[in-house]
Amino acid sequence: MKEKEISSGKKEREGRRGLISAIVLAAGSGKRMGTKVQKQFLDLGGYPVLYYSLRAFEESPVDEVILVTGERQIDFCRREIVEKYGFQKVKEVTAGGAERYHSVFRGLNCLSDEASLVLIHDGARPFVDRGIIERTIADAEKYGACVAGMPSKDTVKIADEGGFAATTPDRSLVWTVQTPQAFRRELICRAYKAMMESEALQQGITDDAMVVERMTGEPIWLTEGSYENIKVTTPEDMAVAEAILKRNQDRNGEKTL
Repeated sequence: MKEKEISSGKKEREGRRGLISAIVLAAGSGKRMGTKVQKQFLDLGGYPVLYYSLRAFEESPVDEVILVTGERQIDFCRREIVEKYGFQKVKEVTAGGAERYHSVFRGLNCLSDEASLVLIHDGARPFVDRGIIERTIADAEKYGACVAGMPSKDTVKIADEGGFAATTPDRSLVWTVQTPQAFRRELICRAYKAMMESEALQQGITDDAMVVERMTGEPIWLTEGSYENIKVTTPEDMAVAEAILKRNQDRNGEKTL
């Protein structure tokens, strides 16, 4: 599938770094949650799940946010989330595509010309915080590409096609990957443009780092995230998220709505 070509070039501001942009993805269907309401709009402590990640970026060094959601949810997001909670950094709310990578690609096309660094984040990860955002920004500036993640707590088995354990990688080298994933704008746009040229190249793509790895061969730095930076996908995840939120609020003396 071939979509609109990413706008070319990066215009650096004279004497200073270009803009830092974030693409927040909120276009998922949430089938595994088993609810009529999409997971990113479910109530968590009196706010939509999506609210928390947008607030984190609002309070971070990020300059602009592109919110990617479903075609039918654009007006809702503008009115009931962006305007209601006063998110000033949300530059645009745009429609996503059939797959996650289509949504990212459309978000890349909405970046300001001055953007030089791009963070891509799943809106269903409500516990991203300023520390994680700042670390990914710093590492992307230094290495060109990085992903938030944490060392695996569990032993991991690689299965064979028959369902048997084939190998056991050294756990000290295994990380579970999170978002945000951050890149120099030129690198991520070049990688996505190359991938979108052919449907064959899109097979098996599960995250943005994989696009860069496959299309450019550039190494990806692993940046410390947080074990609390979970993705809310199932009802069990919502229960965990509510427990994390309560603990954080008790720790900070905050109250829910």
